[in-house]
Amino acid sequence: MSAPLIRVRDFSVRLGGQTVLQDVNLEIAPGEIVTIVGPNGSGKSTLLRALIGAVAPATGRVERSAKLRIGYVPQKLAIDAALPMTVRRFLSLPRRVSDPVAAAALVKAGVPGLGQSQMSDLSGGQFQRVLLARALLAEPQLLLLDEATQGLDQPGAAAFYRQIEEVRRDFGCAIVMVSHDLHVVMAASDRVLCLNGHICCEGTPELVASAPEYRALFGTGTHGALALYRHEHSHSHDAHGGPDAG
Repeated sequence: MSAPLIRVRDFSVRLGGQTVLQDVNLEIAPGEIVTIVGPNGSGKSTLLRALIGAVAPATGRVERSAKLRIGYVPQKLAIDAALPMTVRRFLSLPRRVSDPVAAAALVKAGVPGLGQSQMSDLSGGQFQRVLLARALLAEPQLLLLDEATQGLDQPGAAAFYRQIEEVRRDFGCAIVMVSHDLHVVMAASDRVLCLNGHICCEGTPELVASAPEYRALFGTGTHGALALYRHEHSHSHDAHGGPDAG
């Protein structure tokens, strides 16, 4: 077994006098896709920010493997629409990258040829893929996605997750995703972590979908959606069509 990329030990966070996360223990192994689900205010984004060192713990610690390369796709990024900025220029902020490296990152993110487009002209899906391309510039061993499909329609979200699976295959990186797209995300995951201030339950998508703690938060409908998506998804790669998660 390879050593974990990240270990979280007895981790708690307090923000504004409130305990946001409590007694979180977690390991991320090389190459696995882990999805974090939970209701609003459950600490999902805080946990992701803790993994990159942007949030200080009240107790516990986060241990990262030496020289761990991390790519991060934020939930949203505000860019002034009046500010002229091409995709190519955006990819060179804050560190300049060469034209071939930038072009390769756009290809890996599924948006080749967008380099001279204005950031303000991109669709929601294109914008998120450009953020993904920027995260891939570091050739990450760990890719973190904080609700990266927020605002996309269901076909757009499903296409984005298929792209993420290709990224994992190409880079061999671990991926940790926060998302509300339960039926799509869980089917694309090796492991699901259900969070509500603490880890309520974790395991394979099937195990978590049937767990009482998960059903108390999300109801029972997503279990059927998960099964349907798995059935559709198993045929989608051959047809290269958008799966209908129902």
